[in-house]
Amino acid sequence: MRRLLLIPALLAVALWAAPCLAQTRAQLGPLCTTETTPADQMIDACNKIIALKVFSGEKLATIYFWRAVGWNKKGEYARVIADATEAIRLKPSVAVYNLRGSAYYDKGENDIAIADFNDALRMGPPSGIIFHNRGNAWRNKGDYAKAIADYDAAIKAGPKSAFSYQNRGGAKQALGDLDGALADINEAIRIDPSLPQPLINRAVIWRAKGDADRAIADTTEAIRLAKAKAPVNIMTPPGSVLISAYTQRGLTYEAKGDAEHAKQDYAAVLEGRASDAGSKANQATAKVRLSLLQEAAVPRKAANSATDATAPAAPAAEPAPPVAQAKVAEGNRRVALVIGNGSYAHVTALPNPPNDARAMAKSLREIGFTVAEGLDLDRDAMQRTIRDFLREAARSQIAVVYYAGHGVQVDGRNYLVPVDIEFKAGGRMTDAMVDMDTITAGLDDQIRTNILILDACRNNPMAPQLASAGTSRAIEGGPVGLAAPTSLGSGSTLGAGTLIAFATAPGQVALDGEGANSPFSAALSRHIGTPGLEVQQMLTRVRAEVVAATKGKQVPWSNSSLLGEVFLAEK
Repeated sequence: MRRLLLIPALLAVALWAAPCLAQTRAQLGPLCTTETTPADQMIDACNKIIALKVFSGEKLATIYFWRAVGWNKKGEYARVIADATEAIRLKPSVAVYNLRGSAYYDKGENDIAIADFNDALRMGPPSGIIFHNRGNAWRNKGDYAKAIADYDAAIKAGPKSAFSYQNRGGAKQALGDLDGALADINEAIRIDPSLPQPLINRAVIWRAKGDADRAIADTTEAIRLAKAKAPVNIMTPPGSVLISAYTQRGLTYEAKGDAEHAKQDYAAVLEGRASDAGSKANQATAKVRLSLLQEAAVPRKAANSATDATAPAAPAAEPAPPVAQAKVAEGNRRVALVIGNGSYAHVTALPNPPNDARAMAKSLREIGFTVAEGLDLDRDAMQRTIRDFLREAARSQIAVVYYAGHGVQVDGRNYLVPVDIEFKAGGRMTDAMVDMDTITAGLDDQIRTNILILDACRNNPMAPQLASAGTSRAIEGGPVGLAAPTSLGSGSTLGAGTLIAFATAPGQVALDGEGANSPFSAALSRHIGTPGLEVQQMLTRVRAEVVAATKGKQVPWSNSSLLGEVFLAEK
């Protein structure tokens, strides 16, 4: 699970140091302010107390706090934040800052969460719970040193905190210290063997070590425990534990080649209630993976020769190893998807993307990647090629995706444009394109490194159509380029990390170039095969070349959540 907020106790009880609410509290107070009260009853009781309009200051802040706790149980984080903010306005407290910071954390807004946890720590006294929660936010931001320091402080304050050991182990795992991670998570399991979350984390370590059988055993036990006992911590997002366990077991089954069990687990993920950002990302991954497995089970119809004339042959799938002998980690298996679209029929054609794709595919094959290559693909062929690649990526340790051609953003999401793109009155623009989010969700896995390279946004091919499209299309006219990802690690797991490289800065236009290749792809082809050159150093060299070649008109840009050095060409 990427975003598990784990709190061993609640600091809110101190708020009831306020004077007694007399008869009203006797009737409604216990329902509003008892941690074990069902969420709807808690919210209803708090609503009735607020409606009396007889309380103010600290007393009223207390009621808003507990109503926020009720909303938190339901996973309605915007309402948690609204009520906690009102409580802070009336009477700031450590507990309210902690609750609001936790809600921001579950929404994936880590910087705001850290600010709230900082305020809680400033109010004091220092609390292991707050250190733990701030560590979670640092961990989500990829600052594992700060996360470990906060978990250390949490463990010092509460040596029996299974959650802090578990999450410190997760941070160590992210830094590649699998043995240190395993020791911490084993300690969490020793402290409280009834908790399912540490078993899920340990299962990911077993996967990284290549032991699928232990990973499946741990996730199976985690599922049993989660079903047998509701989370002891009211701050744990509803349904998140089961969703995480089923996702990890499904990924393990799929990597072993056991498609039927994987499909069952992905279906179980989609049946769960996702309220927090991590669970939603898990469901996005499960949806893509389940669709891929279901599609693979259905024989394809004979290809239409006119439609598929430019489509490449689907990459040959390697046979799955026997289940009894399978290992999840198959050495350093590396796969790549390369697509170059230039022969557009209804929007501006681009001469260079097919050349760029050929050069990139050649460079990647020379350094040991298994490459699925597609040139001038229509939408059907493009989707089919991507889905074949995503199936192959299930057993890889490094996956590279390279795309050259038109690309646009719509409502902040990036879309790749097939060569048969054509907009018609009454049609939805996005239905004619390929959503990048489908690719990133399909690749999301804690033991894989993903490198996505987009030499797109060479101009906005929709500009002529947009003049008559109307404002409801939610896209600006003119060359708007691609959008920066809102977060890289918005997927289901902490992952080995993801890097997205753009040919130019978000919102800007990349040049197609006057030669056979674009300035970005030409520089990339020159450097990607350099032995022993770390990928981010390689992109720095590419950036410098492109800026020089375009006289500063184009500045390549990248966003990374990589957890360590990645070398595409071995030393």
